[in-house]
Amino acid sequence: MAESTQPGTPATTPTSWGWCAWHQSYARGVRLIRAIEQGSGPGASLFACGPCRKTHNLTPLADLPL
Repeated sequence: MAESTQPGTPATTPTSWGWCAWHQSYARGVRLIRAIEQGSGPGASLFACGPCRKTHNLTPLADLPL
């Protein structure tokens, strides 16, 4: 049987690059931790990478119970 020359299927888990607010640098796999809303201004969003989430015991906003 001939071997396939096609690359394997990509991982189904999406990854993202972004700014980690905890270690102050770009990182892979950041997730939204806090959304700071401000009535008269733009507000802010704080993202954290996997190692910072584990070190600081942070729970992503999407994983919090309603």
